[in-house]
Amino acid sequence: MIKAVIFDLGNTIIPFDFARSYARMTALCGHDAPEIRRRIGTTDLVVRLESGQIDPEDFIRQISALLGVEISFDEFLDLWGSIFERETLIPDSLPETLRENGYRLVVLSNTNDLHMRFIRERYPILRHFHSLVLSHEVGAQKPSPNIYAEAIRQAGCLPGECFFTDDIEQYVEGAKQAGIDAVQFKKYEQLREELLVRGVRI
Repeated sequence: MIKAVIFDLGNTIIPFDFARSYARMTALCGHDAPEIRRRIGTTDLVVRLESGQIDPEDFIRQISALLGVEISFDEFLDLWGSIFERETLIPDSLPETLRENGYRLVVLSNTNDLHMRFIRERYPILRHFHSLVLSHEVGAQKPSPNIYAEAIRQAGCLPGECFFTDDIEQYVEGAKQAGIDAVQFKKYEQLREELLVRGVRI
């Protein structure tokens, strides 16, 4: 029996597209999007940020130097968060009903402090979740067993009593390796059916 529902965040709850941020960066530094992607991709800065190995201020300094721009913390926070689209992929009513029906709700995400500052201010859907398991706080990223272990701990039940959904198949497989019932997220209607098949009350 499912007692906890664990959601990925990006492109499962909140849609995002890095092209939106690259377009903003292009206007600042003059490099086109492929060049910006290439420059950032030659470093491990994003991985280090998302695993908590570098603080946001240092990350911003190094990205600014990489692109040849000067930008304040608040300006970069807005630019970096511009990848996210306004409307969520699942309705607010889904986690609200799950919580009302007694399920433990957890977010499990590879993310970073900058994105979470942006998200917490703009997406009230997060208020329904009991716990957020975030890679930069745990010090591990999906598909590391360590981050799934923390999600199970926060869920407060056995692995097999947890249901997890993520848009990335590799991360779904990582959850299954940890003993969690997991499916790839494709759209809200499909997720709803997966929950109903498992007897989850929605």
